[in-house]
Amino acid sequence: MTKLWGGRFTKQTDKLVEEFTASISFDKILANEDIEGSLAHVKMLSSCDIISKKDAQTIMDGLMAIQLKIQNDEVEFSVEHEDVHMNIEKLLIDEIGPVGGKLHTGRSRNDQVATDMHLYLRKQTKSMIELISEVQKAIIEQAKKNIHTIIPGYTHLQRAQPVSFAHHLLAYFWMLERDKERLQDSIKRINWSPLGAGALAGTTFPIDRQQTAELLGFTKVYPNSMDAVSDRDFIVEFLSHASLIMTHISRLAEELVIWSSQEFQFIELDDAFCTGSSIMPQKKNPDVPELLRAKTGRVYGNLIGLLTVLKGLPLAYNKDMQEDKEGMFDTVATLDGSLRLLAPMIETMTVNQDKMYAAVSQDFSNATDIADYLVTKGLPFRQAHEIIGKIVLFAINQKKYLLGISLEDYQQFSPLFEEDIYEILQPKNVVGTRNSEGGTGFNQVKIQLAYAEQLV
Repeated sequence: MTKLWGGRFTKQTDKLVEEFTASISFDKILANEDIEGSLAHVKMLSSCDIISKKDAQTIMDGLMAIQLKIQNDEVEFSVEHEDVHMNIEKLLIDEIGPVGGKLHTGRSRNDQVATDMHLYLRKQTKSMIELISEVQKAIIEQAKKNIHTIIPGYTHLQRAQPVSFAHHLLAYFWMLERDKERLQDSIKRINWSPLGAGALAGTTFPIDRQQTAELLGFTKVYPNSMDAVSDRDFIVEFLSHASLIMTHISRLAEELVIWSSQEFQFIELDDAFCTGSSIMPQKKNPDVPELLRAKTGRVYGNLIGLLTVLKGLPLAYNKDMQEDKEGMFDTVATLDGSLRLLAPMIETMTVNQDKMYAAVSQDFSNATDIADYLVTKGLPFRQAHEIIGKIVLFAINQKKYLLGISLEDYQQFSPLFEEDIYEILQPKNVVGTRNSEGGTGFNQVKIQLAYAEQLV
């Protein structure tokens, strides 16, 4: 079959080359965007008197007929026509005749594919912002129910200080809020129109790039035609943001795995988000959060893959850039699925408040509060720190916790200790008195929650 570009060639493309270079197997996902861009292009060609209004209407009717067929899964794309652009153009010519060939006036596949990618990624970025908001809402709902639930806070995965479980969860809300802001900010760079840049040098036809940009909802046109067809920064930026989102998802997933273990028993994930063992009937495996951790790696790989493709490319378009799509599509699918699973998994998990409280009642995470207690009595913090270290060592040797040490023993270390030390050391007071801005004190958590609710 003769290619639409085959006039200069004397031989048919080798079958292996055809299969190796074709992208239709994956870029067919851009079919709607390709038609959207073509509709804007043909409207502009007509308004600029480059083609007749009659021809333009025939082409638009043909494109919309093809779009309907694609939506109804009535179209079979062909490797022989390489990519989504040539397939749709061939379908158009078959649909309306030779006039369909006028559609490609004043453009190239180079600016066409770039336009498709901008349109696709703009839509997907907006979708990801909405999905992140759904995860944030799930976090808020769990946090509202657990303001007064106390959990050990960790540093180095060692017990550090007790915190409100709501405070712990809300840390992920703010990570995701920054992720959302990054995506929102990136839209202004996605929203540049490359359409009309041609292969790399523009066109001799009197086109109106501002018109096509406006028709497609773009806010700017690329000022440089070579940059327009070779820019993939906007995809790299999306992959970078996606990698960071997956980092945050993976961190939370790791905690869900740990918290749901028999050793912790802080939470239980809903059965709908777990699986069993083929040999051990008692098992309830946290497969979903485990896969969320693992899928982070493929998103990282897609980012590094595209950076590697781009790192040595001379201007302007090169076939290498065909490799920009599969990683992007895979990242969109991975991130979309991860966010859609994460929200209901958080929403439906059961929080074991008693287990959490028992944990903070049987450790030394209230030690800092004793030091603060001595500081309020006038002792320098460094001296207080040394005294408390000795008290902790004493308690360990006695196989006791700080609430189990007698006042007489406390006073052996410092005469400043009084009976009120036992009230100070109660977990609810340890958490509740941390009312510095952004702290884990219950009142501060309520303020934080109110702020968070304004953002989703």
